[in-house]
Amino acid sequence: MSKKNIAILTVILAILIDQISKIYVKTHFQLGEEVVVFSDWFKIHFTENNGMAWGFEFGGRAGKLFLTLFRVVAVSGIVYWLWQTIKRQAHTAVVVAIALILAGAVGNIIDSVFYGVIFDSSYHNVATLFSDNPYGELFYGKVVDMLYFPMYEGESFTFFNAIFNGADSWITIGVILLFLFNKEAFPKEEASA
Repeated sequence: MSKKNIAILTVILAILIDQISKIYVKTHFQLGEEVVVFSDWFKIHFTENNGMAWGFEFGGRAGKLFLTLFRVVAVSGIVYWLWQTIKRQAHTAVVVAIALILAGAVGNIIDSVFYGVIFDSSYHNVATLFSDNPYGELFYGKVVDMLYFPMYEGESFTFFNAIFNGADSWITIGVILLFLFNKEAFPKEEASA
């Protein structure tokens, strides 16, 4: 299979897994609902955020719009990076890494751009897909998070209490692959004599 096809397949599959899991959780869980998957180590905990990682926000509505538009511009840069990486016949792991980062970015953009106009509110009820009463506007959707791995829970402290989603996982896996294959990902130019 060509590296171009590997990249396309990786992006499509990763986005599908991300969006199917988010839509499932959003249409089957109430906000804050939690299901223990594996002991106390892995839980599905439905939450939403308006902003960035760990729910950080800035600038209210204008900040939300800026963040979404910034993500769209960043995706354009990632597409260009992926295209250049394929053209130079980089290692397949590097192509997959960048494709995963792209898929993760697109997955979270889909939430931010469209979820506000296709779902109703998740507060005190399970959301409805393609609702007649959507909770927001185009570009003002909330990102769905649900994967929770509390590594160590004490009475007053939980190590690694981040709740994230498939898109965040793809970005993380992509970055780890880039670190592992950094010589292939970022080749040094030969110095001309």
